[in-house]
Amino acid sequence: MVDHVTVEGQRVGVRILLTVSGCPMKETLTREVTAAVLRLDSSLDVTVDLGVMTDDQRKGLQDVLRGGRTEREIPFAKAGSLTKVYAIASGKGGVGKSSVTVNLALAMAAHGLKVGVLDADVYGHSVPDMLGIGDARPTQVEDMIMPVPVKGMKVMSVGMLKPRKDQVVAWRGPMLDRALVQMLSDVYWGDLDTLLVDLPPGTGDVAISLGQHLPNAEVVVVTTPQPAAASVAERAGTMASMMHQRVVGVIENMSYLELPATGERMEIFGSGGAEQVAATLSTRFGYDVPVLGQVPLDQRLRIGGDDGIPIVEAAPETTAARVLTDIATRLGGRSRGLAGMQLGLAPAGRL
Repeated sequence: MVDHVTVEGQRVGVRILLTVSGCPMKETLTREVTAAVLRLDSSLDVTVDLGVMTDDQRKGLQDVLRGGRTEREIPFAKAGSLTKVYAIASGKGGVGKSSVTVNLALAMAAHGLKVGVLDADVYGHSVPDMLGIGDARPTQVEDMIMPVPVKGMKVMSVGMLKPRKDQVVAWRGPMLDRALVQMLSDVYWGDLDTLLVDLPPGTGDVAISLGQHLPNAEVVVVTTPQPAAASVAERAGTMASMMHQRVVGVIENMSYLELPATGERMEIFGSGGAEQVAATLSTRFGYDVPVLGQVPLDQRLRIGGDDGIPIVEAAPETTAARVLTDIATRLGGRSRGLAGMQLGLAPAGRL
């Protein structure tokens, strides 16, 4: 937090108090505070001094972050929450669910939305690496955890909480549930327009726990065109409905390969997977589940994930990036609003 600011002519001094002396955000804070002051006047001489909070200051900051609450609660589950929560699900692994998640999040953030990304794929967490923050660690304020900021988003992953990056997570039901609740309630997400939750593949403990703790979350199902993948994806959508979550659409990843020479589409993994899933779920649920988009195979999509620069940022002109951006715009356009919400207002007295 900011302790004090001094101004003497063209010299500006800012003193920042860190939560702990070994805070991993030292360099980031120094850089961003300096940049923020220079945006006011580029000719200023800026000095950033870093100190450490006292125990009482850390406790006070935690009280502020919790909004004065002492008990644990999930802010997105509250009746008055305006944050749209999208759970990105798939029936099986290897369909590109995490790649889709990070690109959707980045595209939403680029359009001005306040976006959070929760990597709930406990066993196969890959979101941090795909965003170039594989070695990042969140800052802790007493019992509160600050998500890692990157590319205008807030990101949290169980991979950030492991002592070692190569450590295996071997958890079962109750521990998985506690980990999910901790990342939803003990992380200071702040005021978000959208939270994207990257779920593990299948219909296991984490997906069930999310349905129990966030029944208001809406589900996006990711599949490939292959019939075998599509039939499994239908189960993921059906399970979401069983948890009283609404499925808002289906994304077909690896839909086709566009030949560079001719522009012809080569359907490597077959065709019709997303349409099959959408039709089945629409019939089963009694409401329309649309196909949100078909993302083509593109080597740059894979390279972007490996390099920590998703394709919507690295190559926005590509067909894959445009499709993902269109889907993000469509989902982001369904963002929060006050229509139909009881605000609990009452007149203070007669005029």
